[in-house]
Amino acid sequence: MSASVHVPVMLREVLQQLDLTPGLTVVDGTVGAGGHSRMISEQIGETGTLIGLDRDPMMLCFAAEFVSGDGRYLIQSSYSDLQRVLNELGVEAVDRILLDLGLSSDQLADRQRGFGYSVDAPLDMRFDIQSGQSVEEFLTNVDELKLAEVLTTYGEERFSEAIARRIVARRRKQPIKTTRDLVETLEEAIPANVRQQSRKDPATRVFQALRIAVNQELTHLEQALREELYEALVPGGRLAIITFHSLEDRLVKDAFRDDSRWKVLTKKPTAPTPAEVRMNPRSRSAKLRTAIKL
Repeated sequence: MSASVHVPVMLREVLQQLDLTPGLTVVDGTVGAGGHSRMISEQIGETGTLIGLDRDPMMLCFAAEFVSGDGRYLIQSSYSDLQRVLNELGVEAVDRILLDLGLSSDQLADRQRGFGYSVDAPLDMRFDIQSGQSVEEFLTNVDELKLAEVLTTYGEERFSEAIARRIVARRRKQPIKTTRDLVETLEEAIPANVRQQSRKDPATRVFQALRIAVNQELTHLEQALREELYEALVPGGRLAIITFHSLEDRLVKDAFRDDSRWKVLTKKPTAPTPAEVRMNPRSRSAKLRTAIKL
């Protein structure tokens, strides 16, 4: 496996808001390639404990380069199952939790699962290919109305009905199996002038929506925010969450604002600096929110 190409977002800001000291127990619930965890591990020192979770086994392999040794654990799991993981490790509660909900650059570069549309690849998009249905299977079986709803809700796509109609029409003749098949279908459904004038490739929204759907990403986040993350923290513990689109950010903002058990540290979300956005354009939509468990 080649080296990771992912650059962790808002690393300095994350470390500041987590307020780490030696000996703390920290959970990186979306450890990815270990970019944040590498620095977290340094700051909590040998007496600290770091637990890195990820649903994607490929990302755990990347993270293993930076997260290893005594008091360091890498576990294939969703952060929504955090309490079960802690029980299995014999850990009663933790001091800090970090979630970075963005898709890794390494996943976008993976030519086997089709997270990105820049190269032709099988339409899978599952974080864990051993569970759930792939995007290919989803597009084969989903009805037109449900598909349009997914594209509207998860992708905020204004041409969702036209896209859903075109996908259903195309699959009657031939299966939509690859990213190229899907992109060609989108080009047929979205007016050419819209595609040419759009600042962002329309495929971005569609791929995002389908990925969220097959991985049930918002369901995992809602479940975790409801109880899992709060229960896992010690009183005074901190939870920091990086989101990358409005649906996730709204869930986090509402959970922190509407639950009196949290003291919000970020009245407005922290955003990457202009310098970081220039160096790492994928960081431009990131928002960091942090709260303390009361």
